[in-house]
Amino acid sequence: MMLKPHPLKGPNRFKIGVFSANADGGLAITDVPERWRARWDDVVTAAQIADRAGMEFFLPIARWRGFGGKNRVREHSFETFTFAAGLASATQQIGLFMTVHVPIVHPVYAAKALATVDHISGGRAGLNIVCGWNPDEFAMFGIQLAGDAYVQAAEWVDVIAQCYGTNQPFDFKGKFYDLKQVVSRPTSVQVPRPVTMNAAFGPPGRDFAARNCDYLFSTFSEIADGRQHVEDMRERAAAVGRNVGVYTVCHVVCRETQKEAEEYYTRYAVTEADHAAVDYHMASKKEFANSHDGDAFNRYRKRFAGGAGSYPLVGTPEKIVDEMLKISREGYAGSALTFVNYSYELPFFCDRVLPLMKQAGLRVQ
Repeated sequence: MMLKPHPLKGPNRFKIGVFSANADGGLAITDVPERWRARWDDVVTAAQIADRAGMEFFLPIARWRGFGGKNRVREHSFETFTFAAGLASATQQIGLFMTVHVPIVHPVYAAKALATVDHISGGRAGLNIVCGWNPDEFAMFGIQLAGDAYVQAAEWVDVIAQCYGTNQPFDFKGKFYDLKQVVSRPTSVQVPRPVTMNAAFGPPGRDFAARNCDYLFSTFSEIADGRQHVEDMRERAAAVGRNVGVYTVCHVVCRETQKEAEEYYTRYAVTEADHAAVDYHMASKKEFANSHDGDAFNRYRKRFAGGAGSYPLVGTPEKIVDEMLKISREGYAGSALTFVNYSYELPFFCDRVLPLMKQAGLRVQ
């Protein structure tokens, strides 16, 4: 059987995907009644809408413990290997990622599970590698976050690579893993392995991505600030003889009029935000996660309620495409997108925004 390239290797200039639909609320920390509940049937509906529209990827978050508040935000979430396997049988062409916390999941298990999803999906699997930042979550597993987390992550990736190699059984001895006579079959459909991504803002994470990942996700406060992150990543990747595509994350409110979009954004992210959960999330991120410009925590509370501090795409279809054009011109290869309610909002987005993206030269299909 002739396999197609992974969707993230397709021809569209600016690739887009759905982010965090496996978790209650998605990225929005809100109390509006239509907030995303991450019920399985709704998740499948959202994935199939994105799949039929030609979106490139469906990317879950890995959450084990939520952020409290009235709605116990993101406490309800689906585990990402089984999540991707389930969606593989319900979709045809969209890339399906698994998000994995390195300290929690053993690399030999991860290699087997990832290969399984790659076979079920016909080569559409992808791996989002996360070292973790929330000590409350890791305490559930009796794990303390290591100061050299990216050293462990590099070993973890190396083990997976050897699991897909021809030299088996193999031994592995590192600082974090001491493994004997490892075998792992089947290997992945994609060769030499499924596509990989990592989200990082600080230098250690970006150095890890430069050496080990195909794509990096990074944030910016303003679009004009984005180019520095792209150039920084390109330099780090080039220094080790690699090319790493850079993506970002945006939360979307797309409506017929600008006024309608802005009013709804204020309603869900300010007036009816789950304020206790926003406070917990922001404080934890600020203390433990090097994921945002420090000033963002002071300036953009609305963005943290609206979409975990990601950049807002708020307005008419035309306005949103204009913003995506600007992001693309800064060098970004694409964006993961979140909505207050994916199955409600994706149809309008796909019907109205995607054709305009094609007209703008951001997409060819």
